Amino acid sequence: MRILLLNPNTSAAMTERMARAAQAALAPDARITALTATTGLPYIASRAEAQLAGAAVLETLAAHQAGHDAAVIAAYGDPGLIAARELFDLPVVGMAEAAMLTACQVGARFAIVTFAPALLPWYEDAVALAGLSARCAGLYAVRRPFQAVTEVQDDLRPEILALAERAVEEGADAVILAGAPLAGLATTLRDAVPVPLVDPLAAALGQAQALVRLGTRPPRAGRFARPPAKPATGLSGPLARWIAHREGEP
Repeated sequence: MRILLLNPNTSAAMTERMARAAQAALAPDARITALTATTGLPYIASRAEAQLAGAAVLETLAAHQAGHDAAVIAAYGDPGLIAARELFDLPVVGMAEAAMLTACQVGARFAIVTFAPALLPWYEDAVALAGLSARCAGLYAVRRPFQAVTEVQDDLRPEILALAERAVEEGADAVILAGAPLAGLATTLRDAVPVPLVDPLAAALGQAQALVRLGTRPPRAGRFARPPAKPATGLSGPLARWIAHREGEP
């Protein structure tokens, strides 16, 4: 089984960190191809940036989906997720949706803890998009500035732990540590928090592997059926050909 791990940020260091963290979530027969967006921003922190990242997700999937059984969008707000599911034939899993669905399986209400206040409006949108606002006990963000996005889980670990404990005190049955830079941190803090900690990357990889094993097939009808062919202007070659249903052409 081959899974495409797509980082919509332009930080190669973040991709490498997630690729290392991903190994613990893979079955023995599963392998990942980790890719970094070639256009966009080093990390996504707003709705506008997520729109740009979504376009990069579609372009990268069009160019690299061949030979893969599923894809994971490795950014917590799931940029491009719905569009990718509509356009491509393989299962596409987003970290935010996967984490929230997993949290709902281990508790009645979940909380989201992240590393920067700027992320909260975008993450609130992700909760609403998943239809899980009634199951969300709250969103919490560390207020102290950080120096490097690749080091936030080390630099801000005490504050992240304190917010997770506060979320539990305020009614959360599970806590999601949200944001690609926090990948792997749930394992480190698990024993310090009295409710399940959900790692979005592990949740997404677990669900992607499950969908492949369940034999999920692309829909031919319904909300995620592939749109009819249409010519495009100014898009990358692979994406333009895929939209035009000419993907087999050079």
